[in-house]
Amino acid sequence: MVPRNTQEKDRKMSDTPVSKMSFEEAMRELEGVVGQLERGEVALEESIALYERGAALKKRCEEKLKEAEEKVAAITLDGEGQPTGTTPVQDL
Repeated sequence: MVPRNTQEKDRKMSDTPVSKMSFEEAMRELEGVVGQLERGEVALEESIALYERGAALKKRCEEKLKEAEEKVAAITLDGEGQPTGTTPVQDL
């Protein structure tokens, strides 16, 4: 059984717009949404809202991961394989 304070924490969705969340914030809230849906403790309408919020959070996490991957890929190395700087990445 999940402790009551964890359930209460899971039920509160952040007031922060998904588009403003960091990767960590979005992932933390997504984990809470998944937990609530898996336990089946919410009414149908709330489940639908949670599912929609979860989809938006998943998309945000994917976007932030892609940004990070592109930044890492843009690090330039010297002849010895040491980082020397970064190359600007298009579309960031």
